[in-house]
Amino acid sequence: MITLTRKKKDASNSAADSSKRISIREFLLVKEVQELDQNLPNTCKITFQDPNVLSEFTLVITPNEGFWQGGRFKFVLFVPEEYNMAPPKVKCVTKLWHPNISVEGDICLSLLRLNSIDGLGWAPTRRLKDVIWGLNSLFTDLLNFEDPLNIEAAEQFARDKDKFQAKVREYVATYARR
Repeated sequence: MITLTRKKKDASNSAADSSKRISIREFLLVKEVQELDQNLPNTCKITFQDPNVLSEFTLVITPNEGFWQGGRFKFVLFVPEEYNMAPPKVKCVTKLWHPNISVEGDICLSLLRLNSIDGLGWAPTRRLKDVIWGLNSLFTDLLNFEDPLNIEAAEQFARDKDKFQAKVREYVATYARR
C-alpha cells in the first residue's frame, strides 16, 4: 500500500532524477549536430562558441553563385527549449541588400514560421539541416521578389535590375567581405 509519506519520498527522488535528465531539445540536438557535418552545403559552415551549448551557434554562408557571390554572411541561430515543436530563431548579423532579409537581419523564410499561409511552415518533422539548407537557398533558388520582407529591395529589382545588383555589390563589398 502506498502512503502519503511514500509519495512525498518518490516526488523528491524524481525531482533529483529530473535534474540529471537530458531535455528532448538536447537529445535531438546531439543527434542532429552529428549529422550536420555530412549534410551541410559546401557554402555553409557552422561554429559553436561553446561546444557544450548546442542550442546556440553561428552559420556562415558564402554563396558561390548569384547576386551575393563573393560575400560572407553570418547568421546566429538559437534553438528554443520547445524545439522541435517550435522552429529555431535566426538572425542575420551581416548587413545585406536582399528582398527576403531585412537590413536589420530579420528573415522571411516559411519554414522559420510556426504558422505560414503557404503551408510550408515549421513542423516537428523538420530539422536544423532543413533550416540551414533553406537559408542557403535564399541566395539562389528560394530568392523571392514576390513576397518580400525588404520591399524597397524587391521594388528596386523590379524597376532596375542593374541598380539592384550595384547596391547588392556595394553591401557585399562594405559589410560581407570574406
